[in-house]
Amino acid sequence: MNLRSLRRFLPVLLLAAMMVMLIFAIGPASAAPKPQATTVPVQILAVNDFHGALMPPGTISTPSGNVNAGGAEYLATWIKTMKAQNPKTAVVSAGDMIGATPLLSALFHDEPAVEVFNEIGLDFNAVGNHEFDEGLAELLRMQQGGCHPVDGCADGDPFEGADFRYLAANVFYEGTNRTIFPAYRVMTFSGVKVAFIGMTLEGTPGIVSPSGVAGLQFKDEADTVNRLVGVLKSKGIKAVVVLVHEGGYPAVATEYNGCSGISGPIVDIVERTRDDVDLFITGHTHQAYNCVIDGRVVTSAASNGRLVTRINMEVSRKTKDVTSISAENVIVTQDVAKDPAITALITKYNVFAAPLANRIVGSITADFVRGATRGVESNIGRLIADAMLDATDDPDNGNAQIAFMNPGGIREDFLVSDIYGTEAPGEVTFGEMFAVQPFGNAMVTMDMTGTQIDMALEQQWIGVNPVPGNKLLQVSEGFTYSYSAADAAAAIANPSQAGNVVDIADIMLNGVPIDPNGVYRVTVNSFIADGGDQFPAFLLGTNRLGGAVDTDALEAYFLAHSPLTPDPAPRIIVLP
Repeated sequence: MNLRSLRRFLPVLLLAAMMVMLIFAIGPASAAPKPQATTVPVQILAVNDFHGALMPPGTISTPSGNVNAGGAEYLATWIKTMKAQNPKTAVVSAGDMIGATPLLSALFHDEPAVEVFNEIGLDFNAVGNHEFDEGLAELLRMQQGGCHPVDGCADGDPFEGADFRYLAANVFYEGTNRTIFPAYRVMTFSGVKVAFIGMTLEGTPGIVSPSGVAGLQFKDEADTVNRLVGVLKSKGIKAVVVLVHEGGYPAVATEYNGCSGISGPIVDIVERTRDDVDLFITGHTHQAYNCVIDGRVVTSAASNGRLVTRINMEVSRKTKDVTSISAENVIVTQDVAKDPAITALITKYNVFAAPLANRIVGSITADFVRGATRGVESNIGRLIADAMLDATDDPDNGNAQIAFMNPGGIREDFLVSDIYGTEAPGEVTFGEMFAVQPFGNAMVTMDMTGTQIDMALEQQWIGVNPVPGNKLLQVSEGFTYSYSAADAAAAIANPSQAGNVVDIADIMLNGVPIDPNGVYRVTVNSFIADGGDQFPAFLLGTNRLGGAVDTDALEAYFLAHSPLTPDPAPRIIVLP
């Protein structure tokens, strides 16, 4: 092309070049920034009532049958996998992470359970009643770390404490406005804030050893939440989640993602709580449910890490409020890979625990089992009461005549077929025995009048959650009585009718009616000796003598009387 022709096309070439530059500068239409979503998707993964269940605890009931579920190795995998699907995730617990735990955790004062949730990445744990089993000082150690004041660092490693934060909105130092842990914590997800309020049930003092909560005040759950909602709103925080260690009872236990006919304390709590609360994550009753109560989502993930509640919540960027919530209870199945970090932790603790756990303490010829509810007499209840009496009937050890055992303190059965180590069928190991009585309560022997003993029996049908069969005391050999089922039901339905269920004339000791004014030596564990489980009658006992730990008493009974055969004869007669 000659110069003249080039000059002719130059303007065209320049125009084309400018267009190319403009295209590259602007970019294709698809590269334009997308409009920002109007909501932020927040995921909450929730558990409750873990109770130190490091090893697989059993099954979960479903409409199609029982499914093997739980185990810390699998729980960690499930939670980590779900958390990876949404970086805007909070992992929370609604209490009783520790306390009433199997031997593997209990031997080390539940440090292993805390370390499991450190590895899982828990954010918050609301205190439950069992967090107070070893008292406030020990609970504070769970948060802060440090070796146990008596047993030291039994695993050889310093205990660093919880990476997560305990919450206790309704637990105050008596006479102050100061809670033992923060009332709430706030997490921020892409600019929106979500508050988590955590608390235990107001009735905690009635179901734990009074010494474990001495100097503390427990306030009403709904009142506490309503006050804090006002505080949060003043700070511009409108998305509110409550972690409360109190729960309900669905009518259909197999509907782990349902809510048919739910009843219990949580219903009243939710209905009395301000509408500003969007979600209640609950616990305590060990039930599985996924509900809408009073227009709010209410969930519970059963117990022992068998379920994880997966909650998806949309929070408005503009209003900062929750626009939608959906929840699902997910079974922690055992068809996933075990989390290697948790496996290593369990392996470490098993090495230290094995010599003690596998030690043979005795044998049985048949199964010793709990009743279908806590409101019936059981052969294992008779066994434990007999062991308590045997340990304290010597004049030097208390001179006891009667022993009572609270059914809630019996946590497992003795089964001939259970094999946990190298023992033979029917042999009982220390580990099995500890699983039955995991609380380590000392025995207390005291003077009680016949009238006071009758008062204690009447209190079986009153107090906290007085549902039928809540807390029938198990009794030692030689002590018998009868009561009317109709009168018990009337007392439960109408507290004004309480006190007339047992006729004192029907209370016998070795076949002789007790004397209302007579004085008897009675052995109970330290929990109910302090009025636990709403048995204030035992607070009236005088001339108290402390005894051995209950597990030591049971071990001595096994060693002295094995092989043991269940006593089939009822000691408590239920009349129409």
